[in-house]
Amino acid sequence: MKKLLSKLDRPLLIVTIIFFLFGLIMILSASSMESFMRYNYSPYHYFFRQLIFLIMGLTLSIFILIFPTKNYKNISSFILFAIILSLVGLIFYGYSSNEAVSWYKIGPMTIQPSEFAKIAIILYIATYYEKNSDNLNNQWSIIKPILFSIIIFVLVAIQPDMGTAFIIILITMMLFYAVPIDKKHRMIFNKIFLGGILVVAVVLLATGGKFLKDYQLERFNFIDPCERYQEDSGYQLCNSFIAFKNGGIKGQGIGESTQKYLYLPESYTDFIFPIIVEEWGLIVGIVILCLYAFILFRIIKIARNATNLKNSLISYGVFAYLLTHIIINLMGVMGLIPLTGVPLPFLSYGGSYAICLMIALGLVQRVAIETSKQKNK
Repeated sequence: MKKLLSKLDRPLLIVTIIFFLFGLIMILSASSMESFMRYNYSPYHYFFRQLIFLIMGLTLSIFILIFPTKNYKNISSFILFAIILSLVGLIFYGYSSNEAVSWYKIGPMTIQPSEFAKIAIILYIATYYEKNSDNLNNQWSIIKPILFSIIIFVLVAIQPDMGTAFIIILITMMLFYAVPIDKKHRMIFNKIFLGGILVVAVVLLATGGKFLKDYQLERFNFIDPCERYQEDSGYQLCNSFIAFKNGGIKGQGIGESTQKYLYLPESYTDFIFPIIVEEWGLIVGIVILCLYAFILFRIIKIARNATNLKNSLISYGVFAYLLTHIIINLMGVMGLIPLTGVPLPFLSYGGSYAICLMIALGLVQRVAIETSKQKNK
């Protein structure tokens, strides 16, 4: 085990540990008032729950570190089909929260299969293209894994959870463009992707979004939210802006946020970043963005140094996973795009997401270990 630890990407490991610890502190700060005042829980309720999730994720990631990626080709298809079955099962046995049936309730805990679907897609696409690397001139061989992603997209979208469904498609597309495919075939699929986007746009315009639920349509009304402070479409986002303004350059101090006093609903989940800026200031907010950029850079470096296509695609997939979450969450809480309910990596409260994030980082570190071993040989 010591030999494995010595081959880890240490800069990535150190920064992610700091991020997780800082996230725990901020979850405690952001959730304590709402936990006590709204739900009559202990102020430490969500802190200890998140700590348990992180311990579970750490246990799984340690197992991943000692499990060679060459074995993924034997289990990736099984994992993918298990995820698809679990998503189908939500239709009949799912637990509803925030107007979406996206969870299984097991005792005091809930599990969100769509989060694990992101990891399953990354593993399946990476192992599939590695196995079929000599047959990438065949259009069916190229498109097959994309079809499974579309199936998962549909199952997640009907929950409905459009934010997660959108991220699944983005991860798939970014992985697809990381595969070394002939330019002729890539042009064909470029047209297919563009055509799909145009069809969705035309349907939205023609129907006025009638197939979307009212609360989903409200999210598209994100311009000037403070003019609609008394309405659902403006209240949460306007309080996010107030938190940013209160923070200023240096912040109000750790634990001194006013917006967490039930003004900003569930501030410890999707809206954790405004609370961080309110307490720590714009300077720390910028530092966080720089650390995100550093983590993404290290993952890209590991992907480029990987010794085979599978490992490279796994790392690129985790890069896409993190990047999409960071961009969509931050742009949402800043009012630049509609809100999607997407958690912010390392910092937002969320059991399934925290576990999946640690699994994803474990996968990247396993790739780094195998790259180091191969170079030593």
